[in-house]
Amino acid sequence: MKRIVLLFACLWLTPVHAGGDNVRVWAVDKTLTAVYKVVYQHLESNNFFVVFEPDIQDNLSHFAERWGEDYNRNKLEGIRAMVFCNGWYANQVSNADPDMLAMCPLHLTLVQQLGQTRILFVRPSVVAAGSKAQRIARELEDDVIKAVDGAVNELRGCPAAC
Repeated sequence: MKRIVLLFACLWLTPVHAGGDNVRVWAVDKTLTAVYKVVYQHLESNNFFVVFEPDIQDNLSHFAERWGEDYNRNKLEGIRAMVFCNGWYANQVSNADPDMLAMCPLHLTLVQQLGQTRILFVRPSVVAAGSKAQRIARELEDDVIKAVDGAVNELRGCPAAC
């Protein structure tokens, strides 16, 4: 009985898929700081190496006075990004269609609002649609999604099998 309840709880807590077909979105009821650390660890443990970590909210905050009422109208509490890469995938994409290297490096954007953090990922398979790199882009996308799903499940206290 406990397993059935746990299964339904995990299914109910599955990642949110919003943002249309182009963007994969996960939502977690944790702070950006907590989510960021776990996502970072899961990317790295899945051979995606974070090479740059811009604090977008901090950069934008310098314009608050200049932009006035137009600054942060959605009351976002934090915006950070992780720029990451996997050399093997970059090589495979370049072999299939060098123009699709425009996807490299990849990135995730994390946005905190009302205490909840959303993880945003532009789907490589959509970017590469119709390209010779579409197959490898889909595989790459699946591996990133697997890493982020693992992080989200950990953050929610859900077993890896959820």
